[in-house]
Amino acid sequence: MRRLLPLLGLTILAACASQPGRKYVVFFSNQSVELNDTARNVIAEAARKAESNPGSIVQVEGYAGAGGGDLSADALIAIQRAKLVAATLHEDGVSGDRIRQTPRAPSNGEGMTVGARRVEIELVAP
Repeated sequence: MRRLLPLLGLTILAACASQPGRKYVVFFSNQSVELNDTARNVIAEAARKAESNPGSIVQVEGYAGAGGGDLSADALIAIQRAKLVAATLHEDGVSGDRIRQTPRAPSNGEGMTVGARRVEIELVAP
């Protein structure tokens, strides 16, 4: 029995530990700010997770690759993507006061890779 007490204590501590939030990644076509069905499904899944975690903040980070050589135009695309995903989350039931939008400025090193054409959604503790 005495051997089980430390194990029980560790189990209780593990249950109290906060786990990092899962990132939901929405991908876009090149220079696009339109959602396809897959993107809508990812956003809907994130909205359901936000609903089951009502105390969390929903962080939305928009990215755009530096493809056209015009970093200000690419930054605008990142902003538009973040706004679109945030609006869709709101339509799916996430309260607007829980959503935080952060566009990420493109860099010349990112180029037009698929990974640069994304929005990340993450649920974080307030």
